[in-house]
Amino acid sequence: MLLTTIFFDLDDTLYPASSGLWPAIKQRINLYMHERLGVSWEEIPILRQSLFETYGTTLRGLEANFSLDRADYLAYVHDLPLTDYIGPDAELRAALETLPERKFIFTNSDRAHAQRVLAVLQVESFFTGIVDTDALAPHCKPQPRAFETALRLAGECEPRRCVLIDDLPHTTRAARDYGFLSILYGRDGPSPDADATLTRWRDLPALLDGRRP
Repeated sequence: MLLTTIFFDLDDTLYPASSGLWPAIKQRINLYMHERLGVSWEEIPILRQSLFETYGTTLRGLEANFSLDRADYLAYVHDLPLTDYIGPDAELRAALETLPERKFIFTNSDRAHAQRVLAVLQVESFFTGIVDTDALAPHCKPQPRAFETALRLAGECEPRRCVLIDDLPHTTRAARDYGFLSILYGRDGPSPDADATLTRWRDLPALLDGRRP
């Protein structure tokens, strides 16, 4: 099957988990819940875990259970100096340059955050578009309707022509079940939750070469 489209997750995938950016965003989420919604510090860890497991993202769970301004939440939790955490990635850029398929960001975050990250990494020119939390609403990865929306927005009708690269096993597992070629990023060795694993961007072109006709 000819591959036509690659969907890339954003946080902890396009930039390394070791950067510390995602933990900083999670701290901002906790602060938002405490300052804006009045949730006690003691309640936050248990509540966040419950919301994530039930709704797929903390935001979806908060929207279902609290009165909040979605735009305010997204601006608040991403209000961080990105260059303190991440910077240009020559290996990522070189890999993207060699891939003939169309490339999209597919994220449970918002477009503004994705655009800022791509600009700091200096790879924004390689991506055809961004499928973000607003485009997916009221769904989110790893729900099947999220994959359906991503395909529609990319103008692709055949999941088997698509690749998803993500750092979360439950997302790559769901993508594989939906029909995507799924690649679990940040995991070395075979995984029961994905078709393949990847730890170095320079290995991606060869990995995909082996999947092309």
